[in-house]
Amino acid sequence: MAGRFVQRPTRTTVRGGQVVVPGGVPRQVGAAGRRAWTPEGPLDLGLVLGPLRRGPGDPTFRAMPDGSVWRASRTPAGAGTLRVAMRDGVVEAQSWGPGGEWLLDRLPSMLGALDQPGLFVPRHRVVAMAWRRRPGLRLTRTGLVLESLIPSVLEQKVTTDEAYRAWRLLVRKFGESAPGPAPGRMCVMPTAREWALIPSWEWHRAGVDDKRASTILRAVRVTGRLEEAVAMSPADARARLELVSGIGPWTSAETVQRSHGAADAVTVGDLHLPGIVGFALARNRDADDAAMLSLLEPYEGQRHRAARLILLSGRVPARRAPRMTRGDIGKL
Repeated sequence: MAGRFVQRPTRTTVRGGQVVVPGGVPRQVGAAGRRAWTPEGPLDLGLVLGPLRRGPGDPTFRAMPDGSVWRASRTPAGAGTLRVAMRDGVVEAQSWGPGGEWLLDRLPSMLGALDQPGLFVPRHRVVAMAWRRRPGLRLTRTGLVLESLIPSVLEQKVTTDEAYRAWRLLVRKFGESAPGPAPGRMCVMPTAREWALIPSWEWHRAGVDDKRASTILRAVRVTGRLEEAVAMSPADARARLELVSGIGPWTSAETVQRSHGAADAVTVGDLHLPGIVGFALARNRDADDAAMLSLLEPYEGQRHRAARLILLSGRVPARRAPRMTRGDIGKL
């Protein structure tokens, strides 16, 4: 999906180097960058950016009542805050912090400009209906590997609530306040070095076992090599990620779905997804990974998109295991 953009002059209203956040709390900020971009075709900000949200209390993500979305990211240029909103079919974005311009430069790809939904052909009625009802679905591409990898590791083999709590506690305690007038207590995740310096007892206090903590520590030691994977194909990026002990197919798929906008990176090893896909496409709620992959074979090259549409269709079997949260559906 191509688009056009207009780079607007940088401007902001600053009093004494501070912006007063609603509620009267001042925050030190730099000048705000602005950009407007017009996508081709419909675009649903909630659907596109929803997978980047790690639970309702995610300190790096806010969805506001006015429809705008705020993100706080650790970019190669430093910490950055981005506010994105749509008005009359035009995306309007503002950014703050050292990483703000980096985020604005990559705004179209983050909103699916490099996605190719036109290649998708529904092969089942349930998928076709979801596709028609969700024309604004695009696959995000953040260009940030570690930002997607660490919360995915935290989600290994635990409930989503446990993983979201760990992410929230660790980012708030060891990250930094989001630049600019970000709402609430938004934070940017720690740097690779800051992750490496988190004491063992703080991991335990956040409910993270030694296995997941050790995987994250191994990953941050080779951050440079992992971030290089952004320039690779999703398959090659996954292969590089999986060289790190503790990162397997489930985690690598969850990562490149966000960092690369990988349309074919279907998640295997998931507790619920095979049964959901099996039920929706073949009334087989007991499907395993092999059965799921067989059912998704007609969507080769677009299997992740097909799985997301199945989740969005609402045609899921009654739970016989712990219930899936809304966050689970958003992330897939």
